[in-house]
Amino acid sequence: MKADLSNKVALVTGAAKGIGFATAKLLADNGARVVIADVDAAGANAAASGLKGATALRMDVSSAPEVEAGVRQISAQLGRIDILVNNAGINTTSHRVTIDQFPIDEWDRIMAVDLRGVFLVSRAVSAVMIAQGGGRIVNIASVLGIVPARLQCAYTAAKAGVVNLTRTMAIELAPQGIAVNCVAPGSTLTEGTRNLFYGDKDAAMKEKAQRVLSHIPAGRPGQVEEVAQAVLFFAAPETGYTTGQILSVDGGWSAGGFLRDF
Repeated sequence: MKADLSNKVALVTGAAKGIGFATAKLLADNGARVVIADVDAAGANAAASGLKGATALRMDVSSAPEVEAGVRQISAQLGRIDILVNNAGINTTSHRVTIDQFPIDEWDRIMAVDLRGVFLVSRAVSAVMIAQGGGRIVNIASVLGIVPARLQCAYTAAKAGVVNLTRTMAIELAPQGIAVNCVAPGSTLTEGTRNLFYGDKDAAMKEKAQRVLSHIPAGRPGQVEEVAQAVLFFAAPETGYTTGQILSVDGGWSAGGFLRDF
């Protein structure tokens, strides 16, 4: 889809690569001035260098002082923030265990980025949007924030928190002209997941990849650009009356694909 985002300033967190970069690129392609924020400063600079009018910002979303300083910098340099995309997020890779064995420090690490980060950035940016008379906030959650999964207790809890935080923010901020919505991606093809689906794998990994795909009615992982299109829908000027909504981009998985064998 296309949207006229001319003269709009968009902040996208975790935008050095993956869904964040695809979203930043699509917003820029539709006329927005994009700030690419990421804890990886070099990655943010490299990503911004390839987009017209984009700027890079080093931001650790789990750090309140860093978030507040970054938002002040954007406001001073660009004058406003019209669109916020809370994309920064992490998951566990080495601690796929049940809750009785899940490390407390790993729980805290994931919560700090995936939930606290959304709160901190939204808190700072919403104040700017209230002062300027409106804006759009799009949170990136996950289908695992809607339907839980085993061995990922911190991630599923954090993303479920993002889903309900979205709804809370929507009803709090609607009177100030701020629409808040959420995109919940399913299995999406990124640098991190490409090897799972299409890389050279042993028999066990091939079986795991096939098992994941067998539960997706569309029969394939999503593309980062498909997730970005959902963000653009919520950011478009024409969709200002849509707020507090959760849009799954998951090939039909959360519609019941995960139950197909039962």
